[in-house]
Amino acid sequence: MLSQHEIMQTIQMIDQQHLDIRTITMGISLLDCADPDPKAACRKIYDKITRRAEHLVATGEAIEREFGIPIVNKRISVTPMALVAGASETEDCVPFALALDRAAKTCGVNFIGGFSALVQKGMTEADRKLIASIPEALSTTDLVCASVNVGSTKAGIDMDAVALMGRTIKDLAQRTADQGGFGCAKPVSYTHLRAHETRSNL
Repeated sequence: MLSQHEIMQTIQMIDQQHLDIRTITMGISLLDCADPDPKAACRKIYDKITRRAEHLVATGEAIEREFGIPIVNKRISVTPMALVAGASETEDCVPFALALDRAAKTCGVNFIGGFSALVQKGMTEADRKLIASIPEALSTTDLVCASVNVGSTKAGIDMDAVALMGRTIKDLAQRTADQGGFGCAKPVSYTHLRAHETRSNL
């Protein structure tokens, strides 16, 4: 049971130190939205997200009221889009980003993540298409965030992907120069590296 002192500490954190929940995230699989026709795929993506996340914001606001702690961001995260768009006969992944953006705005969330590719083990053609689309996709949408996994402990770091992402982010910065290069705040290039103990039998 919480003591009176602990309760007062919590109230002080909320009232004076602005304690908040930084984000709540709803994950949605879009693998079943893959379609050879990119327009059909985008329609399925929009329909599924808006159906599944219809009550996400309202639920977040209800939690805020119940516990008295603000939730700064309500967001959605979806299946890496390179996996979904790769089934479509298209050279351009920007329409997929636009579909994500429309769905996010309909649901009223702050961000939607998943315009992404996993290239730590090498790039497929679908991955290359998605990465090539990032500058236009993020400069023409408001709520879409991108990520590219370029390395992992097991696979190592794909330096070709690192170099490609460097050029991609530079292009995005130039496209959003009138906004202070704000587009560069929306993509993430990251590695999944896990520290481990090294043993020797010397």
